[in-house]
Amino acid sequence: MNIKLLAIGKTDDKSLQTLIDDYTKRLSFYIKFDLEVIPDIKNVKNLSETQQKEKEGELIVSKLSPTDQLILLDENGSTFSSVGFSDYLQKKMNAGTKTLVFVIGGPYGFSEAIYKKAQGKISLSAMTFSHQMVRLFVIEQLYRGFTILKNEPYHHQ
Repeated sequence: MNIKLLAIGKTDDKSLQTLIDDYTKRLSFYIKFDLEVIPDIKNVKNLSETQQKEKEGELIVSKLSPTDQLILLDENGSTFSSVGFSDYLQKKMNAGTKTLVFVIGGPYGFSEAIYKKAQGKISLSAMTFSHQMVRLFVIEQLYRGFTILKNEPYHHQ
């Protein structure tokens, strides 16, 4: 299985980017992982929230293959403990999922078309985090999930 994380807009915080790079490197020992950044939409001040979400949705769809499983990182999604998330990853691998694509949307979330296309939604927390921090949290949880599956000492119960 391959895992891809799609995110709208670049990370401009160097210290966060360093941590993202570190966990991306760690994760690569377990699975093929790719973080793909979709550039911010230009001239958003001329667009409504709905129009911005639709344009971002078109960009997200353009990055998907027909066999990809699309999972949205959404405040209304399912919540997992870290062990539960590792079980979720194992089930996806057992099911023969070729590519699991997690998506961090733009500032207003996702378009209706993206919600319809998605095979699932996951919430990291009931709290709100910056989209830049969410990238780090997702990659760290993926790494943690694989260390749990390999019975390695990173995660403590």
